[in-house]
Amino acid sequence: MALRTIVEKGERCLEKRCRSVVNFDERLHILLDDMGDTLIQSGGVGLAAPQVGILRRAVLVLETNVAEGENEYVIELINPEIIETSGEQTGPEGCLSVPGVFGLVTRPEYVKVRAQDRFGEFFEVEGTGLTARCFCHEIDHLDGRLFVDIADHIMDDEELKAYYGAGEDE
Repeated sequence: MALRTIVEKGERCLEKRCRSVVNFDERLHILLDDMGDTLIQSGGVGLAAPQVGILRRAVLVLETNVAEGENEYVIELINPEIIETSGEQTGPEGCLSVPGVFGLVTRPEYVKVRAQDRFGEFFEVEGTGLTARCFCHEIDHLDGRLFVDIADHIMDDEELKAYYGAGEDE
């Protein structure tokens, strides 16, 4: 497994719609493993294939909503599709491909996704809070959308500090 280079805003691959994954083979498994290593090393909570220069519909999301004493884990979503949402949350959002920039973005509080696993088997997964936000953010990447394109407001350092200093936890 290897670390992949995370491309940044301005790279054309971040502006393009990704193609569906059709081959669930060793190449896909290597990509997913490399993306997992890259995500963990980066300290992020999600990573989409176009962020490492691959125009395929594959994303990883770190599930952070775990019980005390349990470990966070990575959810692999191939050809993901949001099939249900509810509620609303607005909060700061950042991106590994847009380092140092945060914006206020409104997303659903709850999201259900239908996707395939690395072997092509279909499954559904649900997320709330940060996980729901990540599902939406990463799937947006697959359609060539960045959070800065939909942010209600780009936050400066003072606003970001004030937001997190107010006791709210994202």
